[in-house]
Amino acid sequence: MNDKCRSLMIQGTASHVGKSVLVAAFCRILRQDGYNVAPFKAQNMALNSFITRDGKEMGRAQVVQAEAAGLEPEVDMNPILIKPNTDIGAQIIIHGRVYKNMSASLYHSFKKDALGFVRESFRRLSEKYDFIVIEGAGSPAEINLRENDIANMGMAEIADCPVLLAGDIDRGGVFASLIGTMELLSEEERRRVKGFIINKFRGDIALLKPGLDFLEKRTGIPVLGTIPYFKDIYIQEEDSVSLERLMASNKNGKVDIAVIYLPHISNFTDFDPFEREPDVNLRYVGHGEGIGDADVIIIPGSKNTIDDLNCLYNFGYVGEILRHYKKGGSVVGVCGGYQMLGEYIADPYRVETSLGKISGMGLLPVRTSIEKEKVTCQVRAKVHPLNRFFKDRGELKGYEIHMGLTDFREERHMFEIIERDGSSVSVPDGFMSDDGRVWGTYIHGVFDND
Repeated sequence: MNDKCRSLMIQGTASHVGKSVLVAAFCRILRQDGYNVAPFKAQNMALNSFITRDGKEMGRAQVVQAEAAGLEPEVDMNPILIKPNTDIGAQIIIHGRVYKNMSASLYHSFKKDALGFVRESFRRLSEKYDFIVIEGAGSPAEINLRENDIANMGMAEIADCPVLLAGDIDRGGVFASLIGTMELLSEEERRRVKGFIINKFRGDIALLKPGLDFLEKRTGIPVLGTIPYFKDIYIQEEDSVSLERLMASNKNGKVDIAVIYLPHISNFTDFDPFEREPDVNLRYVGHGEGIGDADVIIIPGSKNTIDDLNCLYNFGYVGEILRHYKKGGSVVGVCGGYQMLGEYIADPYRVETSLGKISGMGLLPVRTSIEKEKVTCQVRAKVHPLNRFFKDRGELKGYEIHMGLTDFREERHMFEIIERDGSSVSVPDGFMSDDGRVWGTYIHGVFDND
């Protein structure tokens, strides 16, 4: 490690207490103060990911943090990315490339080996930057995950850095969660915690003071700051917990877009632009709930396309989508959703499931085969002349993350990819129905081109 590089770690009492935003804030503040600062998160579990300029995959939170630090994102900022693809397993991404699929128990044993990858990335960053702000994962007090920990106090030990512990007061119980977390840490770990941050506070700060005084007296650790609740911080989410607030009914007078909440939904950040459109109502439909009278149904990306399509059949969603189309509605598929709109999806190498093949919805004359190698790249694409949806745009940008290859029966594609990771190519992408009401694409981020 570079002895001149300093580091600070932000841990939290739970997931979604605001660690990612706090790390981004510290990166921006330190940059403004003249430091050459970088973010770091050893291990990130996420349904959404980002493709770097060199075609590697990493967590989106570290991308935002890198932007706050004025840096181009690089995979050393997030050496291990875990992308769940079943209830008990996940695809493991190391240094931006697929390593292998692992069950939860196998990955727990693998963490001893994973430590080497984490050390390697942190060493490289510490040689390039003079300050690193580290983000923890979940809570450091998860007793069942303490062995071979690389995400929280184990990482703080590697970096030999102080820790700030953040709690979310908006959820309630912030004092119990902070004190309880401290009680469950070892004496050595407690010594690393140099301060508390109370996040997402709304109300009269004077009414909070007795609680802050008690917290400091009980633990001997100062409260370094209380941060107000902000409603206008738009940082892309990494998991589907955030979608619960959007699982609602339509609001009158708006274009109603229903996104199917797949069991293994991924890259749902594709639809963030709709959330901020005043004349659009974006909602997620799942768990057997009826789709209703949507104007547009979108089928998103998936970490297990065949299994999710099977679930759509079992819950009756395929029939509902077909009836929606017959009544004049529109249907859009992105990545895995695009594959589902075709005639079939084959999995000859059993990459996703033991099912070798599944029938698609038959709304597009395309056929997909799941391959062994994953395509990950940033892309630039030209809008095809027959593309009615994007007819006013000449080009757009986005990224690809998929393991499927899709064949067309006809030349009616949506886009022509003209650049992948900076290299010129000519690759047709997507497909549109004759009437223009059904289309799909592999390009994520396509709706960001507004």
